[in-house]
Amino acid sequence: MENKSKKSHKYIFVIGGVMSGVGKGIATSSIGAILQSKGFAVNLLKVDPYLNVDAGTMNPVEHGEVFVLDSGLETDQDMGNYERFLNRSLTGDDYITSGMVYKHVIEAERALKYGGKCVEAIPHIRDEIIHRFQKSGRVNESDITVVEIGGTVGDYQNIMFIEAARVMKVMHPNDVAFVMVSYMPVPSKLGEMKSKPTQNAIRQLYSYGVNPDVIIARSEVPMDQKRREKIAVSCSLPVEQVISAPDIESVFDVPLNFEKDNMGKMLMKLLHLRKKQNETGIHAWVNFANKVKNTKDTVDIAIVGKYFNTGDFVLTDAYVSVLEAIKYSSYAQGKKAVIHTINSRDYEGKHKSHADFKALEKFDGIIVPGGFGESGIEGKLSVIEYVRENKIPYFGLCYGMQLMVIEYARNVLGLKDANTAEINPNSKNLVIDIMPDQKKKLEMCDYGGSMRLGAYDANLVKGTVAHSAYSKDIIQERHRHRYEVNTEYIEQLTDAGLVFSGKSPSGVLMEIAELPKKVHPFFLGTQFHPEFLARPLAPHPLFTEFIKEAIKRKEK
Repeated sequence: MENKSKKSHKYIFVIGGVMSGVGKGIATSSIGAILQSKGFAVNLLKVDPYLNVDAGTMNPVEHGEVFVLDSGLETDQDMGNYERFLNRSLTGDDYITSGMVYKHVIEAERALKYGGKCVEAIPHIRDEIIHRFQKSGRVNESDITVVEIGGTVGDYQNIMFIEAARVMKVMHPNDVAFVMVSYMPVPSKLGEMKSKPTQNAIRQLYSYGVNPDVIIARSEVPMDQKRREKIAVSCSLPVEQVISAPDIESVFDVPLNFEKDNMGKMLMKLLHLRKKQNETGIHAWVNFANKVKNTKDTVDIAIVGKYFNTGDFVLTDAYVSVLEAIKYSSYAQGKKAVIHTINSRDYEGKHKSHADFKALEKFDGIIVPGGFGESGIEGKLSVIEYVRENKIPYFGLCYGMQLMVIEYARNVLGLKDANTAEINPNSKNLVIDIMPDQKKKLEMCDYGGSMRLGAYDANLVKGTVAHSAYSKDIIQERHRHRYEVNTEYIEQLTDAGLVFSGKSPSGVLMEIAELPKKVHPFFLGTQFHPEFLARPLAPHPLFTEFIKEAIKRKEK
């Protein structure tokens, strides 16, 4: 008979206190990285309590980046942090929204799967949540599932998820632990760290029947011993289970700081876990974190986008995976990326001799990331034309590749009205057109989860920049788009010098476009989103190739 202890799956629930946006996702990612380094199989699960079925239809200005998994599920940007810290891909079962849960339960009720019972939040919604928590562990074949419950304690919409976690704790007291990430403010006029907001958040969590096992106290400065003791007493915890988490220069120091406070051993003790023989330690993280701190030489990279008009907050959230991918490849090449933001609207209606265009010369490389809609597009096209003509390394991502093709068609082929069907469906030269299967979906207003989503294979052409970067013939990358290069223009574009170095296995879809090195040092675009597969310990080859050329430009 199999040892029952081997079947015991462990759960850690991470809950926010006081306010959101103080690093709950990074804390969850760091806990996962620490436990993984101790030899445990770990999966991280994000709960977003909103009623959207997925994150795909939400505006990046308001919600941040939409992160796409291999499965094609459109998720919250925290899933990107999870993958980057674990250095592996996650599954569609590692993401839950209230919309998913309610949709499933309602559809089951309509199909009479509840046998005519009155369907209610408790037990049916709660039990469906528990089922999804448990399924994620089974699918991943993990030892430990770390669940981040979005929002903060007191948010009405996440109560049902906390209730599901409470029931699991009651049923399996040795297999469930709770971590609260709370904020300790230091009001400028007082100059003193205040613990009362966190104490109140803990009391509110008590009212749900949940006692936190670990408190991670986020603050601008380290928490002193007096406040640690205060929190410990109010939470009925040993003082060592109150972790100080002050602001730091790099998020990659978070796992290291947690380990200084013995976070890993603490959680293992709480969950009655024995030490594994295959423990690897966090040496790789230490090395990377040291690179981040000690790299001094810089490379200047500009991102041309339209989500900059409300400040740096939007930039950070809307393009977070792109920013991280740039950093990883730069550190791997011994450089620190200095990232500059360019609002594409600033380049609309201006001649190439304008000072704003001349200012582009100071950058070592320029990226046009993904996006949707007409706003700021003409500005992006003008920038692309300038960097192509002036041989500034250029990397276009998704929409950035489509615009690169449009610019080439307009200014090299001479098709001045070349456009995309997304912007002007009446253009005579739609070099970018909607994919045939997408037309019917749009006619039916089927917008949610209906794009070309997830991981797809592509064949690379030997002797190209892309093939050299990947060093392989077949790649697999993640997609999120409805429009593609129109096959009717492939021959004209190719004859004019544009190389389609990556194609779908059928040869119909153009996945990578580039100019040969003898024409331009790096002028390349991808229909997919390579940033989704960039990891701190495994930088993406295309970003790395782009950074190499940017460094060469800087050194000249």
